[in-house]
Amino acid sequence: MKIEAATPDPQSIEAARHSSPADRVRSVKLIAASTLGNALEFYDFIVYGTISALVFNKLFFPSHSSASGLMLALGTFAAGFLARPLGAAIFGHIGDRLGRKTTLQMTLTVMGMATVGIALLPTYREIGSAAPVVLVLLRILQGIAVGGEWGGAVLLIGEHSDNRRRGYSSSFAQLGSPAGTLLANAVVLVTITSMSEESFLTWGWRLPFALGVVLLAVGWYMRREVDETPVFLKLQRTRTVAKSPVLDVFKSHKKRLLLAVGSTSVIFGGYYLFTTICLAFVSTHHLPSSIGLYGTILGSALALPVLLCSGRLSDRLGRRPMYVIAAVAMGLWSLVVFPLINTASPVLGVASIGLGLAFWAIAYGVQGAFLPELFPAEVRCSAASLAYQVTGAIGGLLPMAAISLMNSFGSTLAVSCMIIVTALFSLISVFFCPETAHD
Repeated sequence: MKIEAATPDPQSIEAARHSSPADRVRSVKLIAASTLGNALEFYDFIVYGTISALVFNKLFFPSHSSASGLMLALGTFAAGFLARPLGAAIFGHIGDRLGRKTTLQMTLTVMGMATVGIALLPTYREIGSAAPVVLVLLRILQGIAVGGEWGGAVLLIGEHSDNRRRGYSSSFAQLGSPAGTLLANAVVLVTITSMSEESFLTWGWRLPFALGVVLLAVGWYMRREVDETPVFLKLQRTRTVAKSPVLDVFKSHKKRLLLAVGSTSVIFGGYYLFTTICLAFVSTHHLPSSIGLYGTILGSALALPVLLCSGRLSDRLGRRPMYVIAAVAMGLWSLVVFPLINTASPVLGVASIGLGLAFWAIAYGVQGAFLPELFPAEVRCSAASLAYQVTGAIGGLLPMAAISLMNSFGSTLAVSCMIIVTALFSLISVFFCPETAHD
């Protein structure tokens, strides 16, 4: 089966850099607004995951046992992922109808509102069962916001870039996730180590959310200053803007959508293995929480240069080889990470998580170019967002599934097998996808 890749619209960030100083300033603003805004939105989303794995079972589900409370806390974490496809459909439609820039302004606004709500939310002890209900609703709002964020962010850069450097240019937008994860875990770590456990449980857990609100305001202001993409402006000029882009995706691009979803499987499987699942493993095995946090911080720091290098290499070698390397590496490493953490050696535990996230970054650095390139411009925001977020919704269920598997089998091998299955899905899907790097 051969599927032709969509022909990208040429517009080069690099050309702008070599023209006038004003154009270079605009290029820097474009990259900064896309990357920083994406990082700040992911910061708020990941802060929730980190804190839910550490303390939300005690704050919002205290009437349950430790294990079931953790499952319920991770269930609220998963609720955000289930809402992400809805956000992709809503904001993907807006991005294809009204523009990429408009989408990005709106997603930051919704995320800011949800984060304010979580920062101020009373706990179970203060308002009873209403607390977890409101928590879930606010988490769903976060999921809707981040569901529309990614597609707009990668297109804001990718649609200003030419064919030869789109992988590298788009990888800057991909910095948002590891940068947001790095910042989120660093802030949580500093908060935990700077106060007593009682103070953190009482009020300290709110501080990372409160900081996120301030940072989102900065991102919103930066995005207000950037221009709409030339690709979307061309669609407006030629009157080829899709009337029902989401419907068009399901009518005319179902095969590409399914392949895009499949190719993304290992990215979410590996990411949540080396972050949330490992943090939960550390918590339930009474190991020092710093192992998980320092490992995630190290891995996120390593991911920043790795994904940029992966994006650049994909422009030369192709997108598909980078996916294959990452899928094989993450599948094999899933068999190693838990035994290394279980040694209780801080060095081995931190290194195992950090290296796992570096493997993940190989695929993630390519994704910002690869998924949009599979679809034509008039439905690109909707299609790429849906592909990314549908897989993200499934990925959000993996921490709950992992805890259930560990409780049922008394072993982490079943969790590793689950990750290996996601790697196989990705390998099979990428095999049937076109190579889009040189089109």
